[in-house]
Amino acid sequence: MQKPFIMVAPNGARRGKADHPALPITIDDIVATATACHSAGADALHLHVRDEQGAHSLDAGRYLETLAALTSALPDMPVQITTEAAGVFDVATQMRCLQDVKPRWASVSIREIARSPELADHLYGACAENCTRVQHIIYNTDDIALLADWQAQGIVRPDQSEVIFVLGRYTQGQRSSPSDLAPFLKQWHSAASWMVCAFGQQEHQCLTQAARRGGTLRVGFENNLLDEQGQPFADNAASVAALYKMLAKTA
Repeated sequence: MQKPFIMVAPNGARRGKADHPALPITIDDIVATATACHSAGADALHLHVRDEQGAHSLDAGRYLETLAALTSALPDMPVQITTEAAGVFDVATQMRCLQDVKPRWASVSIREIARSPELADHLYGACAENCTRVQHIIYNTDDIALLADWQAQGIVRPDQSEVIFVLGRYTQGQRSSPSDLAPFLKQWHSAASWMVCAFGQQEHQCLTQAARRGGTLRVGFENNLLDEQGQPFADNAASVAALYKMLAKTA
């Protein structure tokens, strides 16, 4: 098994320092975490930014400032921004974020955009116009069907076909297992790139299974804080390193 592409998601929208003291919140935190994770083997960063109170934000100014700091520190590390609503933001706000930031790469939940279907064509059109690479967040097979429908209608453009399958987000206790990947792959008939992230303590086992099946991987504190023994990782870089160790054992 060749080394898979690994993205680190170090914070997410909901966790804070109370969940883990090494979870990055500030720009300096995020840059330091990205640097350590890159050294540990992470190929890319999934970026969430926070407001002054530490809450999830889609503020374009905060994104641009953080992206500039990351580019200065790690010019060769691709960065993907999130447009996650997190129960706070509407589709118009998500679209405005994409239009104002013009990121090179963004993750977009197709089920969130479907809350305002009249904006979907405008949103995907703006991404195409700004050359923003789109990765669709897929929580279940219904999302795959919706993506296929929007592709057929031309709402989702032909080159906007990447996905990330999210395992365990809507299970009891947000716990995933490697078997959770099977329904996604059974319905996924595209040759497009697919990635996996997994909630809960079996995160690394799920990602190893995805790597065996040819997927790329997303790891980090957004999805899981604990190692196989149920102990907290020291930081995101420790989780990246542990994933590499598990992948090496199964190569």
